Amino acid sequence: MKPLVLIVDDEPGILTQLSHILEDEGFRTLVTGSGEEALELYRGRRPSVVFLDIWLPDRDGLETLRAIRDIDARAAVIMISGHGTAPTAVKAIKMGAYDYLEKPLAYNRVLEALTGALAASGREEGAEGEALDLEKGPEHARVFLQPPGLPLLRDSETPQRTVASSTVIYGLGLHSGNRTGMVIQPLPVNSGIHFVTLPKGTQIPAYLDSVADTEYATTLSREGESIRTVEHLLAALHACGITNLLVKVHGEIPVMDGSALEFCERLEEVGIENQGLPRKELVIDRRYEAGSGDKRLVIEPAENFSVSYRLHYPPPVGEQFYAFTMWGFEAFKTEIAPARTFGFMRDLPMMAELGLGSGGRLDNCILVGDDHVINTELRFPDEFVRHKILDIIGDLYLLGYPLRGSVTASFTGHRDNIALQRAILGASA
Repeated sequence: MKPLVLIVDDEPGILTQLSHILEDEGFRTLVTGSGEEALELYRGRRPSVVFLDIWLPDRDGLETLRAIRDIDARAAVIMISGHGTAPTAVKAIKMGAYDYLEKPLAYNRVLEALTGALAASGREEGAEGEALDLEKGPEHARVFLQPPGLPLLRDSETPQRTVASSTVIYGLGLHSGNRTGMVIQPLPVNSGIHFVTLPKGTQIPAYLDSVADTEYATTLSREGESIRTVEHLLAALHACGITNLLVKVHGEIPVMDGSALEFCERLEEVGIENQGLPRKELVIDRRYEAGSGDKRLVIEPAENFSVSYRLHYPPPVGEQFYAFTMWGFEAFKTEIAPARTFGFMRDLPMMAELGLGSGGRLDNCILVGDDHVINTELRFPDEFVRHKILDIIGDLYLLGYPLRGSVTASFTGHRDNIALQRAILGASA
C-alpha cells in the first residue's frame, strides 16, 4: 500500500490539482479545506505526510501544525502559502515543519519535499512495505497518439521538443471566473499535445476534432468534459516548438495576465528539451481561405510561418495592422506574447448572458469603453491587433503540427481560425 498524504487547503482548485499530481505519482490522498477536519483525519488515518496551508478559514495553519505535532511528534508536515513571509517560514520550521513551499507550487519542488519528508520521518514505505516508486501511476499507462498523417506533412531539421521537467501553474479562468490550475508534464517523442481533465481524467487531444465551441475563446471537449480558453497556451507552445506535452487542467486554462507571456516565461523556467527525432511540419501547398467579404482569412505557401492581420473598431481602437514572422521564440516573446486579450464594455451584458467573462479582472484584460481604455496602459499602441495574431497562432496549432505558410487575416475570430483549418484538412485528406 502506497503512502497516504493529507492535503489541507481552502482553495478547491489546489486540493484537486495537488491530489491528482500525487495520485499520478502513486500516492494515496485525503483532502480537506478545514483545519479542524484535518486534525480529525490525522487522528483517525495517520497520513505519512501533510501538506498544510498557512491560511485556513476556521483555524490558523501554524496553530494546526502545532496541534498535529502534539498528536504525533514524528508528524511530517510541509507548509504551503501564497501570501507567506520569511519570518512565517522560519517560524513554521522552528515549530517542526519539514519544509515550506510558496505558491504557485512547482511540480519538482512538491515531489522533492514529499520524498524528503518521507525519508526524514522514516516512512518511505507503505503499510505493506512496498518501496516508494515515483515512476508508477496512471499516466505511464496512457497512450498518446500524434495527429493522423496528412499529405502536407514534411520532415524538418528541427527536433521534436517537450519540457525538461514538470510544473504547476495556478490562476483564474477568464470565462468561468473560478480559480483553476494546470500541470504540464513532458511526453516522449511522437506523442503530440494532449489535455487531461481534472478530476475525471478524460483525455482530450489538442487537435481540430476536439473543438467544441469558439464563442469568445476556443473550447475543447470530449465525452462530456470540456477545457476552455486553450489558445494562449497553444500559441506559446507553437512558438517555442513544443510538440509533445501533457496538460492536466481543472476546467479552464488560467488566464494569467490575459496574454501568453507568463506561459512563455514558465516554459523557459522549467526548460525546453530537444528530443532527437525530427518533427513534422504542415507545409501549405496552395491557397486556402475562410470567410467572405471584408471578413476573410487566407493561408498561402511560404518558406516560414507568418501572420498579418488588419482590424477596424470604433475609437479608441481604430484601424490597426501588424505583420509578424515567426523567426524564433524570442521574436514571439517580444512582439506578440505580451499582447493581452481585450473586451468592450458594450459586450459585457451579452457575455454575462452566455456565462462568459466572469473572471475578467482589471489586471487580466484590456477593458475598452466608449472613448478610452478604462483599466490599463497599453503595452503596444497596436496591442489589439497583436493579440488577434496571438489567437491565430494558438488556434492553428490545433492542426497538430507546426505550420509553414503565410496567413493574411482581416476582421476574423476563433470561428474563422477553425474554419480555415477544416478547409485545409478537407482538401488534403
